[in-house]
Amino acid sequence: MAQVTTNDHKSEIERLVDVDRLGPGGTALEISASDSERAALAKRFGFLGLPAFSARVTVDRRPGDLVVVEGRLRGTIVQACILTLDPVTQDLDETFRIVFKQGLAEEKDPESGESLLNPQGDSPEPLPGNLLDVGEIAAEQLSLAADPYPRRQGVKLEDVMPRSRNDGLHGRHEPRRHPFAALAALRDKPRRGR
Repeated sequence: MAQVTTNDHKSEIERLVDVDRLGPGGTALEISASDSERAALAKRFGFLGLPAFSARVTVDRRPGDLVVVEGRLRGTIVQACILTLDPVTQDLDETFRIVFKQGLAEEKDPESGESLLNPQGDSPEPLPGNLLDVGEIAAEQLSLAADPYPRRQGVKLEDVMPRSRNDGLHGRHEPRRHPFAALAALRDKPRRGR
């Protein structure tokens, strides 16, 4: 899990919480990303820009070695329109809730060694250690909230598709070429020696 700290990857917006040191009321964090953190996140997620990004996150311990992370993120994302590549701005105001369980073993595929997803969406995530990177959790939620297919308002696919040569010429239509026409021509071609 990316939100648990490892030596492999350091988050662009690291905010560590030691869950073993949480008091009975948990803790609350205000995350306000700096210019360099926003630039690094924009690069990581392929955004054209990330002019604003902040989050308010609470971390609480619950019975049964559970750690609940709840928060609200706000931000502005600039992405490329999937049709025109023009900049498209998306304002975000999203809430999230993730439950972790200490000591829960992460399920792995025996052949590939990759992590397996639990089909039950509300099941806890494994938390192998005592450190939780709340900044990384907020960054992941940002990437999930971003529109995967941003489109400039009012643009349709027909607006950007190339027009055929005969558009607008009445009465002259090029016959539609069937994808298997070349194979049909080979089938009908006389063969030598027969």
